[in-house]
Amino acid sequence: MTYGPPTGGPDHGQDHGQQGYGQEGHGQYPGYEQYPGHGRQPGQMQYYGGGPGPTSDERTWGLLCHLGQFLVGLLAPLIVYLTKKDESPFLRHHGAQGLNFAVTQLVYFVVNFILIFLIIGIFTMIALAIAQVVFLILAAVAANRGEWYTFPSFMAWPMFR
Repeated sequence: MTYGPPTGGPDHGQDHGQQGYGQEGHGQYPGYEQYPGHGRQPGQMQYYGGGPGPTSDERTWGLLCHLGQFLVGLLAPLIVYLTKKDESPFLRHHGAQGLNFAVTQLVYFVVNFILIFLIIGIFTMIALAIAQVVFLILAAVAANRGEWYTFPSFMAWPMFR
């Protein structure tokens, strides 16, 4: 057995397993379209971007659902939820999120009111008030942009859908 260059002259017409730049292989690797499972299969749903986004009125109602909590508390999302839930899935979502947030915050404030007598309630009440302002502003901005905002579960227990 010899290990060296092949004997004989150069093999210009033979393929030695290497290809030059830009040359395609023949049967070595499947191309992009040849991979199994690539592309849409028969019977598979094809998804498109959803229909048109929320209307200007829907975005305004969503905004008021969240910002209204600064003025009237639980009533703002309750009004939106009860009056608009059947008209728009967007408003049903924001109304339910606002109600979940308001009820959860009400429970937190009752617990913190009791904890005020142990001094720690003062600090947790301040932290909760700051978090409430931040999350309500985030939700209002998202609703105004036409986005489906969902509060974190520790700030809004999912009770209404």
